[in-house]
Amino acid sequence: MITALAGGVGAARFLTGLTKLVKEEDLSVIVNTGDDIEMFGLHISPDIDIVAYTLAGIVDEEKGWGIKGDTFQCLEMIKKLGLETWFSLGDRDFATHIFRTNLLNKGFTLSQVTDEICHALGLKVTILPMTDDKFETWIKIEEGLVHFEEYFVKRQAKDKVLGVEFVGAAGAAHAKPSPKTLDSIVKAEMVVICPSNPVVSIGTILSVDGIRDALKRTRAKVVGVSPIVAGAPIKGPADKLLRGLGFEVSAFSVAKLYADFLDTFVIDVKDAGEKNQIEQLGIKVKVTDTVMKSLEDKVRLAKTVLED
Repeated sequence: MITALAGGVGAARFLTGLTKLVKEEDLSVIVNTGDDIEMFGLHISPDIDIVAYTLAGIVDEEKGWGIKGDTFQCLEMIKKLGLETWFSLGDRDFATHIFRTNLLNKGFTLSQVTDEICHALGLKVTILPMTDDKFETWIKIEEGLVHFEEYFVKRQAKDKVLGVEFVGAAGAAHAKPSPKTLDSIVKAEMVVICPSNPVVSIGTILSVDGIRDALKRTRAKVVGVSPIVAGAPIKGPADKLLRGLGFEVSAFSVAKLYADFLDTFVIDVKDAGEKNQIEQLGIKVKVTDTVMKSLEDKVRLAKTVLED
């Protein structure tokens, strides 16, 4: 059994390649829910949906989110009614959020709802929300704290990052891992840290009680894939978030964040110069082309990870 920790688009692309090499029923994916947000009275789980849509073969590859061929008539009417529509949702995408919210309101957990969605999409992969508890990632900017989605989508990640806060990861609102999450790590034959934002995707998952400890305890080999290539992320604001927290934007910085549980780190050929530095952390390093432009690229990268 393989367990993967995943964020958004980069992870979804990698997992597409992985599912061509392993049986879907042998794969569990622990997904970041720190991006979850309520919009128009609906509970939206962006990373769960991008992973599910991608593995189901219905994602809009061009946009990198949503469902291919979707229409936006509902959003257009919402805008006409005077509401903000900076968070773009297609009509079929809306159906997912309506379904999710309806079940949550009936007392289902996020894990149970996610199982229902996966079943409806014909997926055999087990998608596990990192927690069933309320959990949100907020970004500190000069104007104050804003939800990650507002920072990333509405404000286009233009603000300087002054800090990151996980609402639900501390104090009385302490988030617990969802059922099966810890077991899926401890009992895995291999754990893969997907090429996702190390701060607000993987870092968010690691902040949930017990998950980092499970990664330290597991006898499985833990292999990570760097989301940084030549000092920049392939997609998303990882560079601004890393700098905002005082880290340089490099594969080495990401390896250092994972050093207490990582066995092997896969980095891009453009970062080969960092190999020795990363190995000094006690981590084995593999160097390959990590940029995924085609299905062949995704399969090749997944094969490199599995061959560890």
